[in-house]
Amino acid sequence: MRYLIVSDIHGDKSSAEFILNKYKSGDFCKLICLGDVLYHGPRNDLPKNYNPKEVIKLLNSISSEIICIKGNCDAEVDQMVLSFEIIDKLDLKLNGYKCHLEHGHHLDLYNGNQKIVFYGHTHIPVIEEKNDQLFVNPGSITIPKNGSNRDYIIFDDNKITIYDINDNIQNEYIIK
Repeated sequence: MRYLIVSDIHGDKSSAEFILNKYKSGDFCKLICLGDVLYHGPRNDLPKNYNPKEVIKLLNSISSEIICIKGNCDAEVDQMVLSFEIIDKLDLKLNGYKCHLEHGHHLDLYNGNQKIVFYGHTHIPVIEEKNDQLFVNPGSITIPKNGSNRDYIIFDDNKITIYDINDNIQNEYIIK
């Protein structure tokens, strides 16, 4: 199965349009959003295409196909306008692997034993092995940091690939 994984949209309409178009054209079973959907946050500049009302419409159009994790910039009011549930964190199986999904601002508290931990928050893409676990961050589709690009992930069977918004491979990992 193919999953499209994104984090830190921060209310940017062009990022949401890109992700929605990618999702609709890519034969994905779910869009996984790892938090910070609508608000840009007090530490970030206003995104160039900031338009949370349009992001709401775009994402709500595929609400039954979204798994969304709550980020540190997501608020109770966001849940009132989004027609999909925003979940604090989630353990589930994806492609047969035990996975943990969270935003990442409390990643230091994670002490589980899932094979793969998907998280966002840092705006820096990462694929890193630690203690027999794989920690994966797509970076930010809107506000990249540390010289990274606007990135997203495709998780297809046993392959995790980070792509930039121009569909160039940034990193790839085959799960053994």
